[in-house]
Amino acid sequence: MSTPTWKNPIIKWIDHRLPVFTFIDHSVVTYPTPRNLNYFWNFGSLAGLVLVIMIASGVILAMNYTANTSMAFDSVERIMRDVNYGWLIRYIHMNGGSMFFIVVYIHIFRGMYYGSYKEPRELLWIIGIFIFLAMMATAFLGYVLPWGQMSFWGATVITNLFSVIPFFGETIVQWLWSGFSVDNPTLNKFFSLHYLLPFIIFGLVFLHLWALHTHKSNNPLGIDIKGDQDEIPFHPYYTAKDALGVGVFLLFFLGFVFFAPNFFGEPDNYIEANPLVTPPHIVPEWYFLPYYAILRAVPDNFVDVWGLLPVIIPAKTAGVIAMFSSILLLILLPWLDTSKVRSANFRPTYFWLFWIFVIDTVILGFVGAKPAEGTWLLVGRLATLYYFVHLVVLVPLVGRFEKTKPLPDSISAAVILSGTDIKESS
Repeated sequence: MSTPTWKNPIIKWIDHRLPVFTFIDHSVVTYPTPRNLNYFWNFGSLAGLVLVIMIASGVILAMNYTANTSMAFDSVERIMRDVNYGWLIRYIHMNGGSMFFIVVYIHIFRGMYYGSYKEPRELLWIIGIFIFLAMMATAFLGYVLPWGQMSFWGATVITNLFSVIPFFGETIVQWLWSGFSVDNPTLNKFFSLHYLLPFIIFGLVFLHLWALHTHKSNNPLGIDIKGDQDEIPFHPYYTAKDALGVGVFLLFFLGFVFFAPNFFGEPDNYIEANPLVTPPHIVPEWYFLPYYAILRAVPDNFVDVWGLLPVIIPAKTAGVIAMFSSILLLILLPWLDTSKVRSANFRPTYFWLFWIFVIDTVILGFVGAKPAEGTWLLVGRLATLYYFVHLVVLVPLVGRFEKTKPLPDSISAAVILSGTDIKESS
């Protein structure tokens, strides 16, 4: 890749000593990109945009928030009522969390559909899953800070899950609480960690982009780039495409901020936390609901160790194992999927299994918002069973025995053929 020649003497002077402008040119401007990327490839840059918005709005909110159980709820109300444009900053931050998960969920499902986790992009995918886990931790910590009823009881329920860890469980829970119950030291710790984790996410995103630029982006065909005819520079083609995506996304995002700011929230969280009054139905934020449904779906399990020692795994322990396994299994997806073909466009059986999996995940999210009883419990258990069967059984078997469609010779050949088909049809 050639080094650009800068005409501006100031830029040239700086770049000769610190080649930051050359780095930007190679990474954003002249960066070679597959010529057939569709709008699903916008969601990575959208996630980066939301991360910047969340950090900026979070820093401003932290200037006015008080991490004390007797003042936290009132300090949030003060931000909403007395701080200049505090209501706007808080609604941007509050709805930004949901927007972050929306674009990341689409980004993950896009990666699963087009096989973006396959060789040589395994580490790119794994770092992405770690970003997702860090996002979940950050979102949970942030949900506690308003110190409403759902904040307090959600913190109590979720932190108690770590008590199932053998030998060290109770110690870990007491460390998370910084005491023997969720109280002021807990709130202080969660505020500090919530402020810190976004910067760790930012570091993981840097590694994610580094891994991406090492082997370049995957593409909808899932085939490797063959020569310069398969590539175009990132600017102006994909900067224009991303700009359109950003415009549409901001309309969607700000629509919630200005017209339905509490759409994703829980009414109980506008009631100040009271340890003596338990809400009738404790519900986490919507982006945790599929995993919450898995947590509640698993009953007591009988395990026969080596055919000699029958052991009962309590439902709470089994549910925690299943919940964390449902996420950690995604890390193993590059090895669970045995197919040599990346894109589901050329995998007719996997195509339908993928959409069944998406529907199953949506069902789990819907079940997670309902009481764990009756029909909802049965549906949750069936959906949980399919979730694990899909990842552990169906994906490996389909990859081994599926008859795939023939792949095009190159991206440019497929693009030219597609253009020919359009002309003939018109």
